[in-house]
Amino acid sequence: MIYFVYILHCSDNTYYTGITNHLNRRIEEHQSGKNFNSYTSRRLPVQLVYYCTFTNVEVAIAKEKQIKKWSKAKKEALINNEFDKLPNLAKKKFPHKK
Repeated sequence: MIYFVYILHCSDNTYYTGITNHLNRRIEEHQSGKNFNSYTSRRLPVQLVYYCTFTNVEVAIAKEKQIKKWSKAKKEALINNEFDKLPNLAKKKFPHKK
């Protein structure tokens, strides 16, 4: 079975990261807004901006959890295929001490 880790761009300019084994169906579920308590239902419309595939569900879940912790800038670097920027983008920036 194939598993998809995906990122949606929401109407409020935020990102939602998820995992599924049926990407098209899952995007349609997000777009329908039928789960009123979901993050995306209040931020419609949403647009698929990134996905990657896995054959191992545990690896896919780990990747989803990793991406969810990333900063917006780091997610945008991934979306834009700017892989060289990923190591230098951190969730929090701390000032250098002198």
